Amino acid sequence: MKYIVVCLALFSFAGLFSQDGTGKILPKEIQIKTAILPVPKGSSTDTMVYGYNENGGLVVLREGTSNMVCLADDPNKEGISVSCYSKKLEPFMKRGRELRSQGKDVMEIREIRGNEISQGTLDMPREPSMMYVYYGTDADYDATTGELANGQFRYVIYIPYATTESTGLPDKPHAKGMPWLMDPGTHRAHIMVGPN
Repeated sequence: MKYIVVCLALFSFAGLFSQDGTGKILPKEIQIKTAILPVPKGSSTDTMVYGYNENGGLVVLREGTSNMVCLADDPNKEGISVSCYSKKLEPFMKRGRELRSQGKDVMEIREIRGNEISQGTLDMPREPSMMYVYYGTDADYDATTGELANGQFRYVIYIPYATTESTGLPDKPHAKGMPWLMDPGTHRAHIMVGPN
């Protein structure tokens, strides 16, 4: 009976590391190579990169001096998604990660960060700040090289407290790939530009 239980446990554990790479922690160099895919050409060599250690914890894989911070793909989520954002957004992003690690849900995180920004205890840039997201499927990802074929970009420009009136942007896209304003009037207001 013990043998059967051990076998079942091993099969369950093996399922965490499926062939498509989900759940597998990739080597540091591969994580970095994939994480910086969204960075505009010529500015990726000194970009700070967060990724995952062998225990699955989020850590700094590479320090950087540029004005960008990149996040490696989360190995526990389906598909490939990496993002790079303005270093000015780091306090806001870091606080979100802290609250998530405490078990807070999306709405709680929004409320807490919003309150902290309005109280002046959490920095959020008032000028527009850029985030680049590059994503695709596990089937199109080569975990040995860090390359993603057929990836798509989504651009996010944080512009806190902007409204549809102040920007002239709609709050929903009217055509594929057009810019629109999400969460208007809030600390999270941002211009979304989806894939074409």
